[in-house]
Amino acid sequence: MHSLNQEIRAFSRNNLRKQCTRVTTLTGKKIVETWKDARIQVVQEVEPSSGGGCFYVQDPSSDLQVGVVKPWLLLGSQDAAHDLDVLKKHKVTHILNVAYGVENAFPDEFTYKNISILDLPETSILSYFPECFEFVEQAKMKDGVVLVHCNAGVSRAAAIVIGFLMNSEEISFSSAFSLVKNARPSICPNSGFMEQLRMYQEVKKSNIWDKLPESERDRNSQVADDGQM
Repeated sequence: MHSLNQEIRAFSRNNLRKQCTRVTTLTGKKIVETWKDARIQVVQEVEPSSGGGCFYVQDPSSDLQVGVVKPWLLLGSQDAAHDLDVLKKHKVTHILNVAYGVENAFPDEFTYKNISILDLPETSILSYFPECFEFVEQAKMKDGVVLVHCNAGVSRAAAIVIGFLMNSEEISFSSAFSLVKNARPSICPNSGFMEQLRMYQEVKKSNIWDKLPESERDRNSQVADDGQM
């Protein structure tokens, strides 16, 4: 069977929908993340004109809702990650920042890990799983509480948490998605991330099957055959 790395390298970006994402940094600067000519472009936001393009409606309200996926695993937005009272309330000790251009607000208060991920369907989210999962596991082993956040806490961070649950809990994509959705209803990983998470499920199934003793494989195959009769 192909390894996970082989599956990731074989993943095709050609059929994914193009998308641009806007990020507001801690200093208030607005940047746009987009994909053009097979390269990621990050440019500073300009005032919308009358021409075409990706426009947005500014939302000045803060999103301080923190999804408690596990007692030690939280999911939220950059607003929650920049509110010390919220972080203290949830007893956060570690923060995994997977946004692009969003600074760490309290470097002296918490243990941080920064991994800049672009919220584009073309981004290979699977390639970031190992280092993200390692940081979350280290926080858990130290009896800490880790907050995973991106800009909005909707796509990038949600995809990381869903993948982590699939890996650590050995559960299906749909089960992991439901757990995270129940904790933070606003999540909505982009179409490329959703496709990759489903692919990750199939890869994990293949790996588990390969590790089963031959007798166990035969038994499971028989059960499946009987169920189809």
